[in-house]
Amino acid sequence: MRPPYVDLLALPCAGASATMYLRWRRLLPEWIRIVPVELPGRGGRLGEPFVEDFEQLVAQLCDEHADSLRGRYALFGHSMGALVAYGIAQRQRALERPLPWALFASASPAPSQRDPQRFAGKNDDAALVADLRKQGGTPDEVFASEELLRLTLDTLGADYRVCESFRHVESAPLPVPVHVFAGKNDDIAADRIEAWRQEAGARFSLDWFDGGHFFIRPCEREVLAAVVRDLVHRFSGAEHAAACTA
Repeated sequence: MRPPYVDLLALPCAGASATMYLRWRRLLPEWIRIVPVELPGRGGRLGEPFVEDFEQLVAQLCDEHADSLRGRYALFGHSMGALVAYGIAQRQRALERPLPWALFASASPAPSQRDPQRFAGKNDDAALVADLRKQGGTPDEVFASEELLRLTLDTLGADYRVCESFRHVESAPLPVPVHVFAGKNDDIAADRIEAWRQEAGARFSLDWFDGGHFFIRPCEREVLAAVVRDLVHRFSGAEHAAACTA
């Protein structure tokens, strides 16, 4: 018996569009319905102003995706996307709304381990370009195109301001499974990633993949296999039986 259908809301990394997740639609089993969450100011929402405050962005996304957030859903976020996914889960709890069946945090330190100096001095084009090159994952054609680079830098700057505005508040662990993915060669210290365990009030897992901050690209199939594995586990046994009757 296959698991029940679940919406997987996927949030992009800083400077990116949710189109980074579109190909997952043909790589995931049909019972996992990928929902790329586009943020204002990019992709299909290019004409909209950026939202540069963390709490405001989370509230807006919760309103925009209220239908999915009322059903059976999971959250996936890469880098900044993981932080926003965490914010959505926390807001859902605060408003006593349905919680995600799982939270997947990829390439991100735990919310309690955010570095307030991470974005210091990154408020001009030269600093943003240097950071893009350091992180890797940006196609060469972006740097070669003045128009594409301008769009990317504007988006990245806005997203960095979102991250800067985040303030961690001590709270009880989320009563949902938390699954963390990380790159073995990422420059985020292992203990800052492992601290996600403190946010998990249910099952916790941590998978390491070959590569740096953008391991999600070369290891895409391995990452998706882990997502499927963890969701199958979530819906197995008594949980699966209960979900099938929901």
